[in-house]
Amino acid sequence: MNTDILEPQAVCSPITSSAIFIVATLNAGPEAAQTVKDWCGDVAGLVRSVGKRVPTGNLTCICGFSSNAWDRLFGHPRPASLHDFREFGEEGRHAPATPGDLLLHIRADQMDLCFELATQIMAVLGNAVTVVDEVQGFRYFDMRSIIGFVDGTENPVGHKAVNFTIVGDEDPEFSGGSYVLVQKYLHNMTAWNGLSVEAQERVIGRTKLSDIELDDAVKPSNSHSALTTITNAAGEEVKILRDNMPFGRPGAGEFGTFFIGYARSPEPMEQMLENMFVGKPPGNYDKLLDFSTAVTGSLYFVPSADLLEALADR
Repeated sequence: MNTDILEPQAVCSPITSSAIFIVATLNAGPEAAQTVKDWCGDVAGLVRSVGKRVPTGNLTCICGFSSNAWDRLFGHPRPASLHDFREFGEEGRHAPATPGDLLLHIRADQMDLCFELATQIMAVLGNAVTVVDEVQGFRYFDMRSIIGFVDGTENPVGHKAVNFTIVGDEDPEFSGGSYVLVQKYLHNMTAWNGLSVEAQERVIGRTKLSDIELDDAVKPSNSHSALTTITNAAGEEVKILRDNMPFGRPGAGEFGTFFIGYARSPEPMEQMLENMFVGKPPGNYDKLLDFSTAVTGSLYFVPSADLLEALADR
């Protein structure tokens, strides 16, 4: 891989306890486009300025651009695999595509750092964008999702994380970049909590307390873990780097998961969604979707940190 030439954004940074996810659309007019392009050269400085206040806070910001935004802002050349979010499923079990030109994944070990950086970024972007979704995520107990199971157990680490997430020589002009897919899921907690622990474990494919994967002899083929394990044509497992976060408003009865997955190509993430929403084979869909509804979906390219800064002058 050629990643020693271009520095990636903080895709493979350690998981933090807090995050803010902002999805925005690009407003009309050349002034809006120029504002966003200028901001590309400034965002690293904003992260440094805010993060300097708490050096141990692990503040980072990852910026991604949709296919439409890339064409409008930067034109050619463009990332080889960048395209619109692909929808999957059918009515009642559907992964929808929703508007989004710009993704900001802001994370730190303190929410005040995330909040301050988001405030500073939005002040710079101003009327150039319209925020269509904003989620404040938190880490739930011992790395668990809002439904009570440990999340991200199979994440790649170290060099494997880089190999699975960072574009290399397959698209040399965009080496050091990554692709990121985001979805917001809402959970029917009344129905979910109505299941026994054993029934929940069969839906997920792991034990709830100890987070041990069920033996293949007893793990259902339509369990979440079975259908989200992706292999390539050679039978080798292809990993996705997830940094999902719970979110919610208990007073409004809202309990959700913000799914965010990074990979060096959209293909494994799209295969995962096809397995979940269509089924493998078709009809053998992810039983977790009986309790969880996807309400948003969008796909972005994350340029390397070096390219992000250079895009200001493109």
